[in-house]
Amino acid sequence: MPTLDQIEIEGFKSIQWMKLELGRVNVLIGANGAGKSNFISVFALLQRMIAGQLQRHVLEAGGADSLLHFGAKRTTALSLRLHFSPGDFSYRAALAPSASDLLFFAGEEWRRTPKDWSIMLPPFTGEPQKESSLLGDVPSFNAGASEPASADEYSLRREILDLLRGVRVYHFHDTSSAAKVKLTGDIGDNEALRPDASNLAAFLYLLKSKHPDNYRRIVSTVRLAAPFFDDFRLRPSPFNEQKIQLEWSEKNSDSYFNAHALSDGTLRFICLATLLLQPDLPSLIIVDEPELGLHPYAIQLLAGLVRSASHEAQVILSTQSVTLVNQFTPEQLIVVDRKDGASEFRRLSSEALESWLESYSLGELWEKNVLGGRPG
Repeated sequence: MPTLDQIEIEGFKSIQWMKLELGRVNVLIGANGAGKSNFISVFALLQRMIAGQLQRHVLEAGGADSLLHFGAKRTTALSLRLHFSPGDFSYRAALAPSASDLLFFAGEEWRRTPKDWSIMLPPFTGEPQKESSLLGDVPSFNAGASEPASADEYSLRREILDLLRGVRVYHFHDTSSAAKVKLTGDIGDNEALRPDASNLAAFLYLLKSKHPDNYRRIVSTVRLAAPFFDDFRLRPSPFNEQKIQLEWSEKNSDSYFNAHALSDGTLRFICLATLLLQPDLPSLIIVDEPELGLHPYAIQLLAGLVRSASHEAQVILSTQSVTLVNQFTPEQLIVVDRKDGASEFRRLSSEALESWLESYSLGELWEKNVLGGRPG
């Protein structure tokens, strides 16, 4: 499966311009407000673009002016370029603001292009679009809007669309009493784990039935982080067999409980373990601050899950955790700093830090501001 090996972003929120090489594991570190979450938000935008929900996403985000770098008066277009290897698949799009404070596709293109983007690509042509042309029968803009899509172009579009659909952003932060993960849901909502894990019970119910090995690994991993945990109690609701709610049992007890009885950290760890131990991983998994509410030992377990999952999927994490940083190598870290209002992204190398690493851990070097990514 091709993986995203390079991304270029221009004109999005705090990101004036950046180009970044991506590996199997990518861990963003930086001060609050440096731009880590904005980088992750690009992938959330991409998800909505290929779902045909660009306009809805822009409205929910507060309008085009809130998404463009320093607003529409400063930035005339937001552009994305992604390259996947092997196969040299590339996708690029330019989004421009409208008079009604929305964004439209000023250009969109997919092709096989070498990773070296110093080669000038032809300018976009064709009519502006409200939603992505990947989703319909309209050929890519560079082919000319009046020409029918050839079989090869249609096949390439399908491949690009499948690659982009494999990009998934997850946020397991909401563990309030009203969080959907704690409420009753549809038992048939199990095609994939949702970004907020709102269908966790239904998804685990499916895994227990169809993928028992993966289910057992999830249960045993949760037990490591929460020794009191025995197993999930997954069953259709006795009042409506089409509904299900997350329930679990405690060791050495006949009692069972629902998700409201779990601590926030334990519930988030269950979501993370389910995400990373499922049988069919998304091609690119993105999680913002997964360590939230986790015990340091649970963070170490999380790092092990990430390393294991990276054999089958790419992973991008954003973190503020020194403990989590200590679990990875310098090459897996991306330092994000903000200078003159713009986010800057920089990879580390073991060679440059060799003398420091003889005496300090990566987390300690981050705390000492040797790596950057600190306020100031």
